[in-house]
Amino acid sequence: MYGRRRAYARAVLRILDARTGESVSAAPARRGLTRIEAYASGLDLTALRVLLTADVLVRALELGGTPVWTILTAPHRLAELRAAATTLSIRPFEDGRDLASGLGEAQVLHVTGERDAAPGGGTVVAVAPVTWAGEPPGRATTTPSDAPASDAALRALLPTDADADADSGALRLALLSVPRDTPASLDAARLDEAARTLARWRRAVAGWARQPSRPVPEEVRTRLRAAWEDDLDLPGVLDVLRDVERAPDIPDGARFETYAYADRLLALGLPRDIGSLG
Repeated sequence: MYGRRRAYARAVLRILDARTGESVSAAPARRGLTRIEAYASGLDLTALRVLLTADVLVRALELGGTPVWTILTAPHRLAELRAAATTLSIRPFEDGRDLASGLGEAQVLHVTGERDAAPGGGTVVAVAPVTWAGEPPGRATTTPSDAPASDAALRALLPTDADADADSGALRLALLSVPRDTPASLDAARLDEAARTLARWRRAVAGWARQPSRPVPEEVRTRLRAAWEDDLDLPGVLDVLRDVERAPDIPDGARFETYAYADRLLALGLPRDIGSLG
């Protein structure tokens, strides 16, 4: 099924512009910096999805060789949003848009909730809402009793300072598993499923790392790039990883390299357990 690696032709990331409804290139036509501005109107699960989408967009562009500058605009709770971003393994946002003005900025991409208006011109990457279904997780003990369930869930899902070693990878995986333009409904069952998948993949990667390294099969690399270059189809990327996990004809060393390569985009900490197996 999967053959030897061949020379890889560089693809171009295309994104759906919510302003025009057209698919446009996310990389600038001329060399220069791309500024990505994430806009969050509050602190909720939808805002986390906005920040996560901006983060994955940054990673996809950098994998294609495009320099990127990212900022976060929020009228409220900016410090808490930055802390939440750190919890979700989102790269730090820069302090202001003016700092990039002398770096040859070529274009601007705005990442917003679909109900929020993006300031200024440029391409708009819209994100559908995320809601919480059912009872919030058990850690939400400090949330006022009259607060929405989604607020209680958010407080429970994001570790506090006392939970410095807590892992929010399951939340990141659960959010990545739904197309960003599709409303998502999270609950404890979905998070448990994501946590089981993440634990299984991390154990598998740690085991595969003990085998001789092999290159990512070209067919696999092409499928991965085709997925994320097509409007950041992250569920498609995850489907490729599931296929690689099950494929009988891929050497374990190639499985390892495939998961390590995809994790440059997904940032799920897939190689985290390397060295931990007895």
